[in-house]
Amino acid sequence: MNRRHFLATVPAMAALSAWSAEWPIGCNQYAWGTFYRREKKDWDADLDASLAAFASSGLTAYEPSITRPEQISRLIPLLQKHRLTMPSLYVNTLLHKEQEAKQSVDDVLAIAREARKADARIVVTNPSPIKWGGPENKSDSELMTQARYLDDLGARLRSEGMTLAYHTHDVELRAAGREFHHMMLATDPAHVHLCLDAHWVYRGSGNSQVALFDIVELYGKRIAAVHLRQSVGGTWLEAFQAEGDIDYKRLSDRFRDLKIHPYLVLEQCLEAASPNTLNAVAAHREDLRNVRNLF
Repeated sequence: MNRRHFLATVPAMAALSAWSAEWPIGCNQYAWGTFYRREKKDWDADLDASLAAFASSGLTAYEPSITRPEQISRLIPLLQKHRLTMPSLYVNTLLHKEQEAKQSVDDVLAIAREARKADARIVVTNPSPIKWGGPENKSDSELMTQARYLDDLGARLRSEGMTLAYHTHDVELRAAGREFHHMMLATDPAHVHLCLDAHWVYRGSGNSQVALFDIVELYGKRIAAVHLRQSVGGTWLEAFQAEGDIDYKRLSDRFRDLKIHPYLVLEQCLEAASPNTLNAVAAHREDLRNVRNLF
């Protein structure tokens, strides 16, 4: 029995554990998009050329942002051409409203089934807020609906041999982190894992490493993937480094203590005040070197 067939026949959590020690270091589409926008380019305008640049940085694992199954069909031959893998993919969902949630779950499953053709293993989802950038918080009823559909999606992905990893931005950490913690506590750990976006947790909790490391202590065994981003003085850097607002050396050490090997995904994005000294390829080469030295 070969490795791929074996992993497809065991429960998703066991499969994740068996493969996690062999993960490459990944990088997601969104981070590259921020560099391209700064250079007034469109990542999707020539995906072949964009993925050639991605591969030239030394990265071998790509996490795309996907909204439709046909995007995967278009992507697969380009991944093969540039010798890239796709261990994970990122999708948004809308799960706090009953009717929309049912359709959202079906849409993600259709995407995931197409992604399995590229041997994808992790589906990262960030359930949409009431309004992106808005101040509104979901009601208790909406949170309970969202948790129910998140668990259902995770269970159905598990039956497909895939792992669901719950992702957050800053909004989920508002109001004592009620949305974040309810998603973790009201779902089955076998169905819903965590994509720890370390910097969004840090920023969303008022620039608090205490909150970040408390979450690692509470839910560390459920961490399937980690999005890596660093800032200094609250501003995102161009290239990832261990030293800065987040103590990534401490985080790496804690993962070793917990004996977990999450999939590491670079997401060193740019914002308006970020330094402007490196292009996308140079920055990601530095990212890759620094993550290898750290983890």
